[in-house]
Amino acid sequence: MTSSFDERAATWDDDPTKHERARRAAAQVRSTVALDRGTRVLEYGAGTGLLAQQLAPDVGPLTLAEPSAGMREVLHAKVAAGVLPDARILDLDLTRDLVPDERFDLILGLMVLHHIPDLPPVLQAFATMLSPGGTLCVIDLDREDGSFHGDGFDGHDGFDHDHLGAELADAGFAPPRFVPCGAVERDGRSYGLFLATCRLRHGRQDHGDAA
Repeated sequence: MTSSFDERAATWDDDPTKHERARRAAAQVRSTVALDRGTRVLEYGAGTGLLAQQLAPDVGPLTLAEPSAGMREVLHAKVAAGVLPDARILDLDLTRDLVPDERFDLILGLMVLHHIPDLPPVLQAFATMLSPGGTLCVIDLDREDGSFHGDGFDGHDGFDHDHLGAELADAGFAPPRFVPCGAVERDGRSYGLFLATCRLRHGRQDHGDAA
């Protein structure tokens, strides 16, 4: 998967619909989560950082985790150009790497989760990395018929909200709040997006154990 994103990284930002998607997602996050200049943010699967660019004026330290080398190259260029000032870039794939010993107040994922075949370990890692009172916000595809990516895709064909909510609960999260977050137009079809917001379940301990 990362090789595909490596190839597309240099021209990723040329698509105005990606910028609009990031603006819409950022607006939904702002309307849902209380942000301030002390909010420590991790964006997982940050791509070229379009969502982070939208939120940067409203939050504190930005950590952008991205497994694609091509995408990280674009991110580093944006940091150097002052587009994402002081953002920290990590080569991090939570399906294979150790969970960093860090805590964040807000963890974000924009159109990332449906690319992860084995999702539970990643959700558990998110729970481990959230600070007390922190929030997880994921923007992703509603359940669809598989036509969004087509044949050969080994991720998820969007998400049924109840099923994703159950997986989040297994990882230690309280029931998420789902709200619509626009749509993606592809090949003459419209695919709905959602924003799911949740916090850790009260009493949840590290490594997914509930009190």
